[in-house]
Amino acid sequence: MKKTNWVCGKRIVAILAAVVIGLGSTSSVKVTATESTRKQLEDAKEKKKQSQNDLDNTKDDIAEMNEEKSSLQNQLSSLNNQLTEVSNNLEDLEEQIDDKEIEIENTMAELEAARKTEVSQYASMKKRVQFIYEKQNFVLFDMLVGATSFANFLNQNNYVEQLSAYDRKMFLQYIETRKSIEAKEAKLKEEKEQLDEYKVKAQAEQSRVSGLVNQTSGSIRQYANDISDAEAKAQALEDQIKAQEADIKKLEAKLAEEIRLSKLAASSAWRNISEVSFADGDRYLLANLIYCEAGSEPYEGKVAVGAVVINRVLSSVYPDTVVGVIYQNKQFSPVSSGRLALALAEGKATAACYQAADEAMKGYSNVGNCVYFRTPVPGLSGINIGGHVFY
Repeated sequence: MKKTNWVCGKRIVAILAAVVIGLGSTSSVKVTATESTRKQLEDAKEKKKQSQNDLDNTKDDIAEMNEEKSSLQNQLSSLNNQLTEVSNNLEDLEEQIDDKEIEIENTMAELEAARKTEVSQYASMKKRVQFIYEKQNFVLFDMLVGATSFANFLNQNNYVEQLSAYDRKMFLQYIETRKSIEAKEAKLKEEKEQLDEYKVKAQAEQSRVSGLVNQTSGSIRQYANDISDAEAKAQALEDQIKAQEADIKKLEAKLAEEIRLSKLAASSAWRNISEVSFADGDRYLLANLIYCEAGSEPYEGKVAVGAVVINRVLSSVYPDTVVGVIYQNKQFSPVSSGRLALALAEGKATAACYQAADEAMKGYSNVGNCVYFRTPVPGLSGINIGGHVFY
């Protein structure tokens, strides 16, 4: 490509070119070329702000969950103490019940013995009374004959009466003993029933407290899991914020560079299309790029994409060849994605794409001196054609 006039224009008459040619173009090479990056930067900062808010909220949640977990652990400690106390009380009650059962068994044995003694005493007394009454005349006669004196006779008669009184006394005493043992047995059984009731209540309390222990332990485990998940989320958010900060720095650098290039393009000289010498293959390359970027766009959109490429060729800010412009680092996504290489290999460009390339290479532009295009985003102004905004 011939560059003699172009180099001279850059070095000698840049100011004159800016006045004669560039005055009109200065207003049309828009500083809004940076709006896309500025919008991306604002979005990135907003996303980082949202991530920071999420992180702060997550950390607050972690603090609250740790506080609740600590409270539950204190409750668990108290419940374990209650459970120990209830279990100990239950053991004491079981021991008392066992002792009471032994005492009842012993009392029943005493009662059985007392009943047997009572029956035996009653039988003995009954026999003696029966004997005395049945043999009363014989006994009296025998006592009278055998008495040495009347006083002796009275003494023997008194002895019989005392013997009868003693039998009655002992019989009544055994009855009282039996009744006393029966009362003792009844009292012991009543005490055992109370102990059994206490045991049932203690078992119910033990079951209740044990259930609370299990429930609280489960809640603590759940909080521990939730805290672990929240901490993992917080770590992910922190990593995300770091990545967003890195993106923001890149976007800030990109914005600064685009502002520099936009200002430079606005104040720099532009060539006339007649000064450009196109190389063999430029038409094929440009048509396939148009296919990749605007294959499904209306024809005006295809022409506009071609015009952006040629505008860059004409601007002193960008490479001065079609190849240089298209393959400039990080400018056209089909280049980095490999779509352009595939389209070139298979010759995907349509007749409309070639026609649009021809118009652009002749110097026709339906987007003025725009050097950028993209899908529309809020806040980005420019010339809208099809699904693209040109700026």
